Amino acid sequence: MGDSVKTEKAPKKDKKSSFFKGVKAEFKKISWPDKSKLFKQSVAVVCISVVLGLVISVLDTIIQYGVNFLTM
Repeated sequence: MGDSVKTEKAPKKDKKSSFFKGVKAEFKKISWPDKSKLFKQSVAVVCISVVLGLVISVLDTIIQYGVNFLTM
């Protein structure tokens, strides 16, 4: 019950190299988009971000106006 088993740990150098080997293997599995698809997706993200920013600023202005109206 009180016995503990000590396992020998691998040196840190081996852990690092195996980590980077794993990362390299995972990067080979990635399917990267071509330039046109990447461009279209980037434009979509920028457009949606701008629209969402405008919606948030309009809502903020309306709420600010409402709070100022109620407190005065």
